[in-house]
Amino acid sequence: MTNTLIGYARCSTDKQDLAAQRDALVQLGVAPDRIYTDHGFTGTNRARPGLDQALAAVRNGDTLVVPKLDRLARSVPDARAIGDQLTARGVRLQLSASVHDPGDPMGKLFFNILATFAEFEADLIRMRTREGMAVARARGKLRGKKPKLSDRQQKELRRMYDTGDYSISDLAELFSISRPTVYRTLGRQPTVTAVTAEPA
Repeated sequence: MTNTLIGYARCSTDKQDLAAQRDALVQLGVAPDRIYTDHGFTGTNRARPGLDQALAAVRNGDTLVVPKLDRLARSVPDARAIGDQLTARGVRLQLSASVHDPGDPMGKLFFNILATFAEFEADLIRMRTREGMAVARARGKLRGKKPKLSDRQQKELRRMYDTGDYSISDLAELFSISRPTVYRTLGRQPTVTAVTAEPA
């Protein structure tokens, strides 16, 4: 039974570099031609061709080497599914310098704990992103989408609708906008009350 080291590295965006992860895997003993990568794929995206190739390359007795667990999976269900697959095939998982056997009770426990922390970290990042956007929006740095119609066009749409001569569909076609946009515009514009001159 062989113990071939198969490496896997991933970065989330095209602007990130995989060089540091590749170097770390080589230092851990993985041959450069045994390293599989995904570039521009998030950890929550399970459809990762590089990971699929790495999992297809490992055999009974081999070890899948990953720099960090969050490079492999960013959720407990995903990590557990990969762990179950490794267990069924008799493959160990090495995270940096620590080797874990998913088939061993202690290894399986440690794997699940690490996966929980990886998911927690991903949730924290999403929370910080939402908080940052909320602060930026409060400071006026983030604005919603610009209205499809100018103020003048919105007022004209309201006026035309109030005449009763135009339906929602008519207005959508005339202004080249969708029906929901017509409804939103009407909701923002107050009804124009016609002022009728009193007879002399």
